[in-house]
Amino acid sequence: MAEKLNFDDEIAKNKVKSFFLMLVVLMVIIAIGYVVSVLVNPAYSFIIFAFSIIFSIGYVLISYYNSDKITIWSVGAKPASSILHRKLIHAVENMSLASGLPMPKVYVMHSQEINAFASGRNPRNAVVCVTTGALDKLNKEELEGVIAHEMGHVANFDIRFATLVAVMVGMVSIIAEIFLRSLWFSGNRDREGKGKAILLVVGIILAIVAPIVVQLVQLAISRKREFGADATGVKFTRYPPGLANALRKIKREYVPSQDTKRYPKAVAPLFISDPFKKKFQNLFSTHPDIDTRIKRIEAM
Repeated sequence: MAEKLNFDDEIAKNKVKSFFLMLVVLMVIIAIGYVVSVLVNPAYSFIIFAFSIIFSIGYVLISYYNSDKITIWSVGAKPASSILHRKLIHAVENMSLASGLPMPKVYVMHSQEINAFASGRNPRNAVVCVTTGALDKLNKEELEGVIAHEMGHVANFDIRFATLVAVMVGMVSIIAEIFLRSLWFSGNRDREGKGKAILLVVGIILAIVAPIVVQLVQLAISRKREFGADATGVKFTRYPPGLANALRKIKREYVPSQDTKRYPKAVAPLFISDPFKKKFQNLFSTHPDIDTRIKRIEAM
């Protein structure tokens, strides 16, 4: 008999793993920053970095404080009707009471597939959106399991965390781009000594590889946060089969990707299941393997 997992332990483990992965991103930023500071003309680098930081902060603040509105608009979702979507609103109300979280705004998006997502910078500004396919195909327990998963993201402040990670990943890309472009402006300027030449090679490698590495880290964090939301969802419902059975239905269905062509790929990590369904699980997947998720849920 498989050892029973404790969902509180699972939540704690996934938080630790996520912060460790963020530490990796920070180390990459520091490494690139050091190389740039040594090789680039300090006067030019300061001006460019100052402009980049101001632009990035402005962009992030706008995105952060309007993340719920931007996401809802990007998928064309509409507010849930208290008459037409009574089952959904009751499920959200039940999970709000079970979790102790404020009642989020509820939206419905048109899509044949079973899916849902949550957004918002904190529990007081959260939104939960569910597809019409989920409302048609899931029973009460399964729908509550899906809603509990999304409320788990809200409770764990995953949206705020994901925003911070996105900022860090963006900064790595900006720094790498600045460094590579600075090489063109420096022309054939002589480098002082063998040490500088080696550092230049290291800098070029870092600038090319770092954006790829941090993107992989970002995707790994996204997968870890899904495990955490599964565990939190089970904690809210106290009924693991609800979410596990919903994931089984998600795995079994195949809906042609006509709907998903309208959605920006940036929102894919928010969903309970990747709307752009990849055939094989790999390092560039936004979500962990569904079978693994089901096994972990059933062991709780």
